[in-house]
Parts: sequence; C-alpha cells; structure tokens
Amino acid sequence: MALGFNTESKSSGDIIPIVKFDAKSGDLIAQDRVQTASGEWDKEQREMALPCKFAADMAEMEVGWLSFQSGAPDFRMVKVGEPMPPKPEGDFKNAFRVRIASKELGLREFSHSAKTVIRAMDTLHNQYEAEKGNNPGKIPVVEISGTETVRVNSEKGELRFKAPQWSITGWTDKPEMFNNTASAPEPVAAEPAPAVSDDDLF
Repeated sequence: MALGFNTESKSSGDIIPIVKFDAKSGDLIAQDRVQTASGEWDKEQREMALPCKFAADMAEMEVGWLSFQSGAPDFRMVKVGEPMPPKPEGDFKNAFRVRIASKELGLREFSHSAKTVIRAMDTLHNQYEAEKGNNPGKIPVVEISGTETVRVNSEKGELRFKAPQWSITGWTDKPEMFNNTASAPEPVAAEPAPAVSDDDLF
C-alpha cells in the first residue's frame, strides 16, 4: 500500500479549520468555529457542492492512528514514508491527514479513518507519486467530481458506504497559506460556492 500503513512514533497537530467527508451520506462538509450572539463559541457546518477543487499538500501528508474516544480527535501521526507508530492503547484506527486549500476554503485540514476513504486516498496518492516527478516545486490540484457507493458484506448483511471520486487534475505553485501553522478563514455564509477554474483557486 502506497501510504505505508504498518510500524515508530511522533505526533503533530496544528489547529486549523477542517473539511469532513461523511462516509455514509457522501456529504462533504466545511466546518468553522464561530462566535454566537451570547459570546460563546460554536461549530458552524456547511455542505460543499460537488464538483469542487482544492490544492492538497500531499508531500506533507501524514498517516498513523486516530481516536475520538476522548471526544476530541487524538492524532498519532507521522509523515508518509516514515515508520508507522505502533497502535496506541484504546480505540484507535488507521487514518490519514492532509492539508488542503483554495481561495474559497482558506487553509483547512482533511482527515479520515474509514477504510473506504483510506482506499480512495491510497489510489490518489499513487497518482501523486506517479506525476510529481514531472511537476517539481508544485503541489497537486485535486477535483472531487462526486461519490461512489461501496458495498461491504458483514455479519449484519450488506452495508453501503460512500467514497469520494477524486483525481489530480492539475498542478500549481504552493500557495503561501500552506506555510501558516494555524490559518483560519473568516466564517462564511452557508451558501454554495461558485464554480472555479484552476486559475481561480487562489
């Protein structure tokens, strides 16, 4: 497997806004932290329309373990290609984490631990490895064109999940925002983003 899921340590974790993919519904969701009228902080989520494009810093992608047992995400990650950390005690699953960005999204983090999404990322990473030599100094532009249904047989019968249909459709100079360790865009209104071309990503 290109992502190298299998054996020693290190963790990292900058706090930036996230994009989530629901492996059951196939929804792609941008999540922001917003302040309510009472002054308290809350989460605001908006569904992202497909297709969508963003740059992905796959050279810095991490793999390892993820748990939500404490309520907050607990990452135990290493950069792709480094020895995998041993599985921690507790409810940890294999996962990946990568930073993505566009003008509309700002800098965000995308991670997942569902096997169906990990397999899709493995295929995308294989494409990245095959093409990066012809694109020195650049990072890939990824387009999610839609989702595909993945059927899994289990003791409870057939289960259905969604996986992103994505591919690298271009390459771009690395945007400056990727050099920020905690870049949060201003909260955005919950409305569909306009379609953009590669030239309009940043």
